[in-house]
Amino acid sequence: MAEEETDVSFKELGVVDVLAEACERLKWKTPSKIQKEAIPLALEGKDVIGLAETGSGKTGAFALPILQALLEKPQRLFALVLTPTRELAYQISEQFTALGSSIGIKCAVIVGGIDMYDQALMLAKKPHILIATPGRLVDHLENTKGFGLRSLKFLVMDEADRILNMDFEQEVDKILKVIPKDRRTFLFSATMTKKVQKLQRACLREPTKVEVNNKYKTVDNLVQSYLFIPVKFKDVYLVHILNELSGNSFIIFSSTCNNTQRLALMVRNLGFNAIPLHGQMSQEKRLGALNKFKSKNSAILIATDVASRGLDIPHVDVVINFDIPTHTKDYIHRVGRTARAGRSGKAITFVTQYEVELYKRIEELLGRQLPLYTTEEAEVMQLVERVSEAQRFTRIEMKDAEDRKMAARKKKRGQDEDDTEEASGVRKKFKKKRTN
Repeated sequence: MAEEETDVSFKELGVVDVLAEACERLKWKTPSKIQKEAIPLALEGKDVIGLAETGSGKTGAFALPILQALLEKPQRLFALVLTPTRELAYQISEQFTALGSSIGIKCAVIVGGIDMYDQALMLAKKPHILIATPGRLVDHLENTKGFGLRSLKFLVMDEADRILNMDFEQEVDKILKVIPKDRRTFLFSATMTKKVQKLQRACLREPTKVEVNNKYKTVDNLVQSYLFIPVKFKDVYLVHILNELSGNSFIIFSSTCNNTQRLALMVRNLGFNAIPLHGQMSQEKRLGALNKFKSKNSAILIATDVASRGLDIPHVDVVINFDIPTHTKDYIHRVGRTARAGRSGKAITFVTQYEVELYKRIEELLGRQLPLYTTEEAEVMQLVERVSEAQRFTRIEMKDAEDRKMAARKKKRGQDEDDTEEASGVRKKFKKKRTN
């Protein structure tokens, strides 16, 4: 039976030749589990709810049926994909563009951090596929003249649980009110939360549910362990592991933007090629950081949970949870960045004296105890002096950067005040003329 499953091709699922050939060009040899289950149902015209682990090929599961339907009845503003983050939106766009390259598909990405006017010009060209974050899409629906979604034939909500956890419920409600009721809807999520169930009832018609994973599961070829350390030596242990496992590529997860920036500067000061990725960076810098890491120009990506879900970077060897996630389920998504597409991977979680309870919740979620990652304490402590010096340089760099920001803000405030005074002077002159 297992052999029969591996032999199934995209053509056998009902995918037309031109799209099956596009899959071959992308080196998608056989459909993933979620693709095998969801694509035939979607091609039959059904609404689909797909529950699948992160990195399971969900984008292909909804992109292929949409592109096939578009080939049958070509039109502009054909499908809308809603997604929680900017990075995921760009990644989905890349996959649509790659799959539809030979049939002239036009995609537009509508996310925050990009000029509204430039986006309005893209929307005026009426792309076939629109990939958007809910907040920015609502901005355009309310403010961009002539833009509407009345002709829409498909709605996809990708990472639906995360869209709702990020408090986009109001925006999603507004979008549902202005799109046609006569449409096809695909809802994909890693977990089926109460909010997702409520959304399912609101926007899907007699959906078929496809579930290809246990509720909270990590892949078998992922080696997971923990490291119990005093909080004051976290940086030292991090540097030790980067040295010990050098030659691998890493994603290091930190809980805050500030700490992400600090860690990136500190390990750079120790000679590692590291790049940060967090929500306070501009969209251009975030995409630049991702591209550097994807193209292997940098072996270490230090990130907040902005990188924990949906991003497809196949070559990640090691995930380090420098800070334990506050939401236990986020652990599954973080460690899912490695051991993808059949590769093996490592995940190491730092546990300090203040994080024992959070860590216990992770083990409860996994239903098992993880092994201790073994280190020689004496060997680690030899790094203390070098790390302390790097920390000192990092503090100076961060203070300089903050001072530059403050100076720029003051300068801008001064310009704004000058502009206000000038405007006030013009108003006074105008009033004086009218009085005379």
